[in-house]
Amino acid sequence: MNVKKETLKNSAKSLIIERGVQLSDIADLVYFLQKDYVEDLTLDTCLENVEAVLEKREVQNAIVTGIQLDILAEQGQLLQPLQEIIETDESLYGIDEIMALGIVNVYGFIGFTNYGYIDKVKPGILAKLNDHESGQIHTFLDDLIGAIAAAAASRLAHSIP
Repeated sequence: MNVKKETLKNSAKSLIIERGVQLSDIADLVYFLQKDYVEDLTLDTCLENVEAVLEKREVQNAIVTGIQLDILAEQGQLLQPLQEIIETDESLYGIDEIMALGIVNVYGFIGFTNYGYIDKVKPGILAKLNDHESGQIHTFLDDLIGAIAAAAASRLAHSIP
């Protein structure tokens, strides 16, 4: 396997975990999205689909880019007005959602509806990432995690006969 590709994948996974999200948290979101549609759905199956989404290069690129922007904002390293926009998760910014939409599209249009729903109701880890109480900035991370879950749910839905 290409070392650069393996490094990117490992970096993306590590960044997610370092920011307080376990892959099982994302699997829980997939389960939330698909439990009513997939008979005998297990968290293991959900996790397999999360892992498959994380194999995609465009997903890895979005993760490392978005999380690094969150980290730079925490450190006050961005130029104004971008610093304040990301620091406050400005509602009209939208670039975080645009990056997430690149991920949800990996497995078809059903990903858009999955993402829109999960982004609105913010279950599980998404509620924690949006509470703004940790002192960390998750302007990009919350949308990226929701997008990974939406894409994994879409992948799962496409695999059901």
